[in-house]
Amino acid sequence: MCEDCRPLGFLLGLPFMLVAFALTLIGIVLWIITAPLACCCPCLVCCTMLAELALSLIKAPVSIMRWFTRQIPC
Repeated sequence: MCEDCRPLGFLLGLPFMLVAFALTLIGIVLWIITAPLACCCPCLVCCTMLAELALSLIKAPVSIMRWFTRQIPC
């Protein structure tokens, strides 16, 4: 049996993934708004930081599911 296969952790983490999916949608909207601003005017450091935050929000469901399945012992 594979060590990384934890079906119980995956099932328990589904509600958290749904919340993370909502954060992903917010991240996509935020990235669409801030990415062109950061490209047009690189002196706006806050736009660049918001674009990086948006990218981390987009990656949130995968990060949350990996973290949650690691917390559940086999």
